[in-house]
Amino acid sequence: MPLPNRSDALELMHEWVDADGLRRHMLAVEAAMRVYAQHYGEDEELWGLTGLLHDLDYDRFPDMEDEENGHPRSALRLFREQEYPPEFIHAIEAHATFLGVPRSSRLDKALLACDELTGLILACAYVRPDRDLRGVRLKSVKKKWKDKRFTAAIDRAENLQFIEELGEPFDEHVQRVLDAMKEIAADLGLAGELA
Repeated sequence: MPLPNRSDALELMHEWVDADGLRRHMLAVEAAMRVYAQHYGEDEELWGLTGLLHDLDYDRFPDMEDEENGHPRSALRLFREQEYPPEFIHAIEAHATFLGVPRSSRLDKALLACDELTGLILACAYVRPDRDLRGVRLKSVKKKWKDKRFTAAIDRAENLQFIEELGEPFDEHVQRVLDAMKEIAADLGLAGELA
């Protein structure tokens, strides 16, 4: 089966993912990946749906040490059964760094460079009094990036390595991901009082 259309991919996400926070994360990564596909002149659907579905099984199977069903093994099994494109499957394998799959393509590298950064940007919007992502600026994201207590689970050194592997300057990368997420602020529930 070729890559599903976005409507079918969203339906699959809603079937597998109950947690609103995880759904928002997946939508944010999708937005960032679509912008990167445009930036590089790549296949926007492939890149976007890779971002949208990269954490498909995390809600159901969060135990990454479960070598049979743990994230992302259950989703990868489904994607292989459905004959999703090999570059889609490889990028999702490679984003799970503990699987030891090399990041060889730009798609692989972009997914990792965008993945956890979206979480930090979402958190920047959550702490704003108006909860409006559209008011978040690069300067505030960089300030929160430097504050290791803010979203402490995000490994800054590892994420910086992923951004460097992608080959994008840090500020430009953060701004590009931030702008992509602002475009879908309402879908992320972060359009503040103006929504």
